[in-house]
Amino acid sequence: MSAGYGGGAPEGDGAAELALRDLVLGATVRIHRAGAGYAHDEPVSFLGSGFFVAPNWVLTCAHVVHAGEGGEVTVVYRNSPYDEPRPVSGRVAAMLPEQTGRPVPGSWPAPDLALVRLREPVGHTCVYISERPNPHFGGTQVFYAGWTAPRGRLQILDGRLTVQGTISAWSPEEQVRLGQNDLPSGVSGGPVVDPVRGEVVGVLKSRADHGGGGTSIGVERLRTLRLPAEGEDVYQSVFHAHDRYHRDRQQSADSPDPTWADIQGELGARPGRTLTPQQRGELLGLLADLPPPVSTRGLLDVLRALPDFRVPALVPAPRGWRDGLGLLYEHARQDGALKLVLDYAMGVLSAERPSTPSALAAERALWEWVRHTATALDSGYRHTLAQRRTELLGRAQVAHRQAASRSTGRDTAVREPVRPQLTAYPEPSVLLVVLRRGWEPDHCDWSVSVGGGPDQEPARLYEGERAPLDGLAAHVAAPLAEAFRHCDEPGRPATLYAALPHLHLSLPVDDWRLAPDALPLGAERPVLVRCSDRDQLPDEAPAWEVYEDPDAERRDRWRRLRPRTAHAEVLDCDDGVRRPVPETAVLRGLGPQSVPVLCRPGDPRSADGPAALGRVLRAGFGVVLWRRRPDGVCGEFHRGVKTAVDDGEGALTLPGVLHRLREQVYAGLTEAYWAHGTTLLYDDPHRPLPGTGDLLEAP
Repeated sequence: MSAGYGGGAPEGDGAAELALRDLVLGATVRIHRAGAGYAHDEPVSFLGSGFFVAPNWVLTCAHVVHAGEGGEVTVVYRNSPYDEPRPVSGRVAAMLPEQTGRPVPGSWPAPDLALVRLREPVGHTCVYISERPNPHFGGTQVFYAGWTAPRGRLQILDGRLTVQGTISAWSPEEQVRLGQNDLPSGVSGGPVVDPVRGEVVGVLKSRADHGGGGTSIGVERLRTLRLPAEGEDVYQSVFHAHDRYHRDRQQSADSPDPTWADIQGELGARPGRTLTPQQRGELLGLLADLPPPVSTRGLLDVLRALPDFRVPALVPAPRGWRDGLGLLYEHARQDGALKLVLDYAMGVLSAERPSTPSALAAERALWEWVRHTATALDSGYRHTLAQRRTELLGRAQVAHRQAASRSTGRDTAVREPVRPQLTAYPEPSVLLVVLRRGWEPDHCDWSVSVGGGPDQEPARLYEGERAPLDGLAAHVAAPLAEAFRHCDEPGRPATLYAALPHLHLSLPVDDWRLAPDALPLGAERPVLVRCSDRDQLPDEAPAWEVYEDPDAERRDRWRRLRPRTAHAEVLDCDDGVRRPVPETAVLRGLGPQSVPVLCRPGDPRSADGPAALGRVLRAGFGVVLWRRRPDGVCGEFHRGVKTAVDDGEGALTLPGVLHRLREQVYAGLTEAYWAHGTTLLYDDPHRPLPGTGDLLEAP
């Protein structure tokens, strides 16, 4: 870094400031042109800077990515100076303002912001974005970072700039004027940080034509992103993921590295006058678990209903629950700040939203936070909160009964009929059976079959011997393609069941492609896993302990796992802390509606190893979910599986749910990235594997 750029750690050089600098630099990326013809370690393809704001989301300037081609760019990142730079493809998901033609270079109007969605999920760090309504600064200086290429060499740069005023206040082109330092080319799109509060407040837009400094765009301008008529609301998606990331990162015990909340606490920053950074992060994460406000007007109504609180005129207006919380920091009375936050949380609980199981669970969690936080206040106020909670529950029950009455046209006192039992995923289907060769553990025998409903052995089309497990996809590609040709119907691709050895149940069959230009199998059709060697599962029971017939136990669990009543049970992880999977005898005691979920079955730091899945199968479970790559924080995975299982129609529809999620992962929908590498064991005991000769008792 050239001394002329005025780079270095934030002023003060204290441990907290240096740690803040590391967090900022670790999340700052450089953006290059897309395409194989460009070298990503050379300035020739370099476009500008950006930074991670949420898992798999990059914020930058619109003029930076517009210099790319067709909305495609390459993001090059590293989390620490010890990491090798890694390129990953990205696509521009939103720009402000939207442009239909190519503007004159250097003339892109404010807000000049763009969000880039990564084409594949990767592990990286994220900055903390201020939830305040406007760029309120804790001091007279800001810290910035970005990439540049002086003398033809790419390098990261950081330094300080003074806050000198606002340009075009209260207009869509509002910018903050920064000065007293030279900004080289390339840093546009980098983060602007309030070093006193330890949060990102803006994006570097441009450098001054004459003299030092430049301009910054406040992150609150993202609120002006167009609200879609239907489909994904990018603003809510990004900031819900952002707040859950920081909540989960704070709760995780997997990394010794400091979090943003840790550093904010060391800086002495305080969100408003009542919350600690840790409390703020937890509350924002709880709000992010809820569906967003149905409208800005609905959010403003919640704010206007707060006692002794005047909602200021804001441009742009608040859009998400986090924006409403940020408003309270600057406008609360000193003695009523905590009550104001709790009243706001109660207003959020009373807002209109769908009554799904995940939304109800999020409401309960937010209420528990309110109840616990209110213990520091007087008993009269705590009693008032409890009364409001009781009223909300009563109104919710009445609304639920009314909705049920409207949907059925019957008296809601009539008892709902028993739902049908769990059945197998509808035909047609293809079965791939893989058997491990005991004397050659890295090789396998395989077969491909079609058909095979309950109590009917599938018809075998192909079989092979001694194929390497690592190269199995190439051996079975042509047989699978032909089997699918037998079974596929227009608009109804055949389900693929992959019966795998218990030690290889995480074989990434859903990622296989039958041709170089084909979709991954998991995006093309439902791909489910079965166990091909249940008779070889490790048995942890003492020799003198005798269990009941395991086949009968499997059939009983399958029969009792009814639609609409299943719930996910995470077995090996508790808020980011690894824990061993319970013994088989304990697992047998789980309720019949439990769907076991393993967060870390492949974690090399886990003492369980492959035995964890074996234990679950020994206990008779035929429906199990797990992720193959236990890297990064796991809060999104936990939330995603619980939503998929608890909010859905039960285990019966999980194959279709996971298929849609894999389609969304392939399409680049970041909200589905938690499902990347997720495997579903769906092992119907009434569907025999070919050659087993043991048709089980019909249901």
